[in-house]
Amino acid sequence: MSTNIRPDHISAYQALTSGEHGNFALFSCFLNGEPAAAIVAVTPPDCEPGEYKITPLFVSVTDAMVLTDHDGA
Repeated sequence: MSTNIRPDHISAYQALTSGEHGNFALFSCFLNGEPAAAIVAVTPPDCEPGEYKITPLFVSVTDAMVLTDHDGA
């Protein structure tokens, strides 16, 4: 079976569901200009004190998105 799930998707999912990490946030954003929300990891970068790196893990579905399975259904 074909899958679009990559190893980094699995790692993000496991990190979110394990309860071992506390650096996740719900982030208000825009996706292709449409209002959206994302689950992000917030970490301090290796440089620039007081700055944070925001890494999107998953993004909410927007009205323009069409979700289908591999058969197009």
